[in-house]
Amino acid sequence: MIGQPAAAKWYDRPDCVFVEFCVEDSRDVQVKFDKSKIDFGCVIGTDDIKHENTLDLFGEIDPKGSKHRRTDRSVMCCLRKAEPGKPWPRLTKDKTKCNWLSVDFNNWKDWEDDSDEDMSRYDKFSEMMNSMEGDDLCDLDEHYSADSDDE
Repeated sequence: MIGQPAAAKWYDRPDCVFVEFCVEDSRDVQVKFDKSKIDFGCVIGTDDIKHENTLDLFGEIDPKGSKHRRTDRSVMCCLRKAEPGKPWPRLTKDKTKCNWLSVDFNNWKDWEDDSDEDMSRYDKFSEMMNSMEGDDLCDLDEHYSADSDDE
């Protein structure tokens, strides 16, 4: 039985691309990272609804450096870019818009135009987050905004 695609949001950072599959109360989560694609699957709910997604990625990733983490509400994937610093204008090779995939504008940041001062604050936040125990996602500084103290 082939499952339906899970809704997902994504955003780009200098070293990683983040993809969040919006699957509440998931189980039997399977994520397979390949150089040029990612396969995702899980089962959700008491009705055992199966979700499956295959993404042919815009660029290549480092499968060994890529990770995922399941929470009660989603599965977050951190795809380590094979070419750090190269922007991904879209997640997939195919320019066709998938109805289940959207850009996470809350976390999107035009990192190519960051000033040196912004990057310095970003680097300090990165060091602080990476020194904390228990987090195995790649470079958490790229996942959380360092500008939260401006609010």
